[in-house]
Formats: sequence, C-alpha cells, structure tokens
Amino acid sequence: MTTTDTATDTTAAAREHARSQAGAITDSMPVLPASDWPTPPAGIDADRLTWAETVPGGRYTSKVLARGTRLRLRDIAGSACANLLLYRADAPHERLNIADTVKVPWQAYLRVGHPLLSDQGRVLATVVADTSGHHDAFCGTTSLATNTAKYGEGSVHSGAPAGRELLTLAAAKHGLTARDLPPVLTLFHGVRVESDGGLTSTGNAGAGTELELLIHLPVIVLIANTAHPLDPATTFGTTSLEVVAWTAPEDLEALPNNDPEYRRAVLNTEDAWNAAKPVNEAQPVNEAQPVNAAQLGRDAK
Repeated sequence: MTTTDTATDTTAAAREHARSQAGAITDSMPVLPASDWPTPPAGIDADRLTWAETVPGGRYTSKVLARGTRLRLRDIAGSACANLLLYRADAPHERLNIADTVKVPWQAYLRVGHPLLSDQGRVLATVVADTSGHHDAFCGTTSLATNTAKYGEGSVHSGAPAGRELLTLAAAKHGLTARDLPPVLTLFHGVRVESDGGLTSTGNAGAGTELELLIHLPVIVLIANTAHPLDPATTFGTTSLEVVAWTAPEDLEALPNNDPEYRRAVLNTEDAWNAAKPVNEAQPVNEAQPVNAAQLGRDAK
C-alpha cells in the first residue's frame, strides 16, 4: 500500500507547494541575485557581486565571468578541494594550460602574483590573494576508475563522485565535451615534490582559508569540489566550498607581479583584448601603473 503526500497530491497542490519554496536558500544553490549574498567581501558593495554560491563536497558549478572580475574561493570547513578549469569565453579552444602555468613563471607552487596561463601565452587569471598556500598543479583530478578503486564508487550521483565526471557535466553546459577537459589546477589541497621526484600530499591549510583570482579575459569557469587524488583519507570527506565574484576592473591597473615573463604574458593578453574591441571600448592597462602596455613592450624585448 502506498501513501500520497496531501500537499502535492494534485497538480494545483503541487504548484502551490513549489511556489511556497520561492526565496528559500539552501547550502547547495547559487544566490540570485548575487547581491543578496548575506556576507559580501569586506569593503565591497553588494551591488558589485556577480556570483555567490556554496558548492557542497561532491558537487560542481560553472559560470561565465567578465574581464576585470575578482573571484574568491573559500574553504569553509577545512576539507574543500576545488578542481579548477578556465576557458576563454569568446574562444573556448584557448584554455588553461597547466604546463605553461608552472613553466613560464619558473614556479610550480602557486603564490600571489602567479599567472594562470593559456596555451596561447595569455593570462586568463592572476592569483591576487591567498591565505591557504596549499594547492597543486601536478596531479590533476580523479576519474571514475580511480575513485571506484579507492572508495568503491565514483559516478556523478554516487557518494564519492570523481572530478572528471563532474567536470564533464559542467563542461556540457557550455557546449564542451570530455575531450575538452585539460589537466586541472587543484586549490586547497597541497602537494609537494620530494627530492626523489615523488609527490606527497600536504593536505588542507584549515577552515576559512581563501584564494582570489583576477580575471584578465572573459572566461568560462568550471569548478568541481571533490577529493584530491592523493587525499590520504579512505572515505570521501570533501566539505563545502564558497564561491563569490564581483566586478573589479580597477584591479587590472595594479597587478601584483613585475617579473618579465609575467609582463610579457600580460602584454599578449592586452594585445588580444584590444584587437578584438572597437577603439572606444578597448581597455588597455593604465600606463601610470607599474605594469602597463608601453612598458611591457620595452621590457619584453
């Protein structure tokens, strides 16, 4: 014998029940509009927010962000693990290239000022703040096979969804397929290279740590919040990730890195941006600032 929920036993009742949920917010949905986010970053007016969401462990999210957006990711409880991919929104064949991201700046460990580079030598984003220091550009994400071997399951709707499975769904929402998934950058779970070349997990830095990116070109952002491949835990315990973004075009005029390799990449980025925009819409880096288009050209020669 089955029972029927009297609140939804007719179409009209189901409609009324659904409508009664309007305005409800859970910890696994974006806040719309983003300006309704209850705790905007210090000093940032809520009207500047363009993305505000909490991503539970084992879930994913995605968004198209404009040039001059500042994106903050926060490890809420201390066991988040953000598997991040970036694609140029107006030319998705240009995407985050992990090899160049560690090779060009001569640094495999992310820090403030580190560029996230495309395979065209352009800066898709720059790390502009970081209180974690526990990140990984070596291991990539998990797969159905690896999670099944470790946890006994790894499909999207299982208790231990793999990163590649989640990112495949996120990519599909932007017309991309599994073939379009390059190696990811992992945030909030660190890895160190030992003297013998082995890789060792350094885990998370703790609850409340944050990383902020400044977006240089319009990008598609894909994030899967799922366990790191080297996570020593034998059970899936990834916790929630907070994602908040706001408009900050003025930050493009005060970049945190004067290394010549970075300056050259910024010059490549500005060249592509200005070439694609009408003259009255082009937004070159301010020449009064330490990093500017004219100075970049001279220093890169």
